Amino acid sequence: MNNDAFKLRPALIAIGLGLLIWFVIPVPEGVKPQAWHLLALFVGTIAAIIGKVMPIGALAMIGIALVALLGVTSDKPGTAIADALSGFANPLIWLIGVSIMISRGLIKTGLGARIGYWFIALFGRKTIGIGYALSLSELVLAPVTPSNTARGGGIMHPIMKSIARSFDSSPEQGSEGKIGRYLALVNYHANPITSAMFITATAPNPLIVKLVADATGAQIDLSWGTWALAMLLPGLIAILVMPLVLFKVYPPEITDTHAAHDFAKTKLTELGPIKGSEKILLGVFAWLLFLWAGVPELLFGDDYAVDPTAAAVSGLALLLISGVLSWDDVLNEKGAWDTVVWFAALVMMATFLNKLGVVPWLSKSLQGGIEHLGIGVGAGILLLLAYTYAHYMFASTTAHITAMFGAFYAAGIALGAPPMAYALIMAAASSIMMTLTHYATGTSPIIYNSGYTTLGQWWFAGLVMSVVNLVIWIVVGSIWWSILGYW
Repeated sequence: MNNDAFKLRPALIAIGLGLLIWFVIPVPEGVKPQAWHLLALFVGTIAAIIGKVMPIGALAMIGIALVALLGVTSDKPGTAIADALSGFANPLIWLIGVSIMISRGLIKTGLGARIGYWFIALFGRKTIGIGYALSLSELVLAPVTPSNTARGGGIMHPIMKSIARSFDSSPEQGSEGKIGRYLALVNYHANPITSAMFITATAPNPLIVKLVADATGAQIDLSWGTWALAMLLPGLIAILVMPLVLFKVYPPEITDTHAAHDFAKTKLTELGPIKGSEKILLGVFAWLLFLWAGVPELLFGDDYAVDPTAAAVSGLALLLISGVLSWDDVLNEKGAWDTVVWFAALVMMATFLNKLGVVPWLSKSLQGGIEHLGIGVGAGILLLLAYTYAHYMFASTTAHITAMFGAFYAAGIALGAPPMAYALIMAAASSIMMTLTHYATGTSPIIYNSGYTTLGQWWFAGLVMSVVNLVIWIVVGSIWWSILGYW
């Protein structure tokens, strides 16, 4: 079946929703017709993404065309097309696109597999040790792998399956309970945790940075280093707790895994000594982390600050100069170019929804509804939970974040939530919500479809881990952010 095939029924639903908002629902008081029409296009686009009417990049181009042709941002054609294409000028979009290109080197050189097998050789004498090895491998790869799907599904999942099959644990044999189910769930649930820990760990995170800046009038501008430091302690605790929780929820039949240690050693021998290309790649990653963490600025002052996107471009340039990546590698990295296109369209729409007053109107409506309930200090938590568990209705974290984050965040701080701390917990929830379903993000269908869990087992584990992760981030995060002076 062609996944790119046009799907008529969800297309009609998406078009119907857009037309309903545009022509039938009255424009609320205080909202301009122009802004309301943009909301109609936006809702239709998000509905089409959820319904998988076409590939998201194709839908993004349609959205851009409609914004330009219908003049929902400006009556002047020249200004309208400039507005429609303005998302491509956003540096955060290119940060993610270029970083995905760079991460291609992990697969091409074999460095990603080497890191995974190295951790398994180190910790793999017990089943839970393999769980921690998979999680730590995810953590090491996360800062430089903006595609959480490539990281969890493309790099770590084949390693996980190899380990499971070495113990004769496979769905085909009906032996997934031996060790495979547990490892598959750990493989997956490490992915949302590490995605929450770095701006560059999943594609939608820079969108969150922009939405927070827009909502606060640029008073809060989350840097790479600020985000990483803020998420460090709750993230590490979540990584420590997650394999233990899943071990209790779905205990594996095999707990002694000395054979996995030997298997990983064999794989490392097959990979041979670390190659020159891998050493260069490690050097480039160290360079990127050095710049992203703001070390030059800390050491030498503001004049030596380097923009994160400029740092990413320099890293790609070094890989091209050294020959670790070729230009054909860059051109063939379809995921990166696809991300740039759909990200640009969604950022553009979100930006103009805010500029034209739709997001402030939505946030005030939410604020009024919550205040009417009279729940006081629990208002921010209620919004957080509603935002997180609404992901049961979404098959795309990007669509969910674009549709809901701005309004829910603005409503939360209007109700008294501390702006910086609330931005961080909302940002964490934007990754934690990936735990919930087998369609929550690109990684989930890859691991779920390998057959190691039933649908019920996947959803139950997802619900449990969502609660555990939220509690960790709310409790530990709040204390940690207070120590850091973020609220």
